[in-house]
Amino acid sequence: MIDFSAEILSGKSIGNILLGANISEYLHEMYASHEVEVKQYRLPNGEARCSYSLGRVLTIATHPDGLIFSIGCNRGYKGRYKACLYPGQTMDEVSKATERQRIFNGSVIINDDFGFSFVLPAPYDEVADHIGDIPPGLVLDEVYVSDFSMWNPHR
Repeated sequence: MIDFSAEILSGKSIGNILLGANISEYLHEMYASHEVEVKQYRLPNGEARCSYSLGRVLTIATHPDGLIFSIGCNRGYKGRYKACLYPGQTMDEVSKATERQRIFNGSVIINDDFGFSFVLPAPYDEVADHIGDIPPGLVLDEVYVSDFSMWNPHR
């Protein structure tokens, strides 16, 4: 059951929606219980993708075959990651609750967990290279779970 207060599980799920599952497993419940907005888009390399926004709170990204590869949420989501991190926290709150924060591709990776990230808002997604470049009061409104391991310099 889709739940906007379920625990956020790194590299696994948000809202009880599982990475690696097929969107077809959730379509009935999505349309029965939520306002759904679907968008088709293309990556810079031309590959097609699809996103499903549920109630403007949760976003599910899929490959053309329906395979879920990324799930995100904003501050309308009430669940937490490891009981202490959630969308809507400031950079200062995130820094105090974690041991290490690093920036990769416009996202903040926490404690070298490459299955969970905070998305930096503009213009910081383009200009920030180091955590020190981020104002402590900056609100981080979005989190995503996916496989970000390709960003890991130690893989």
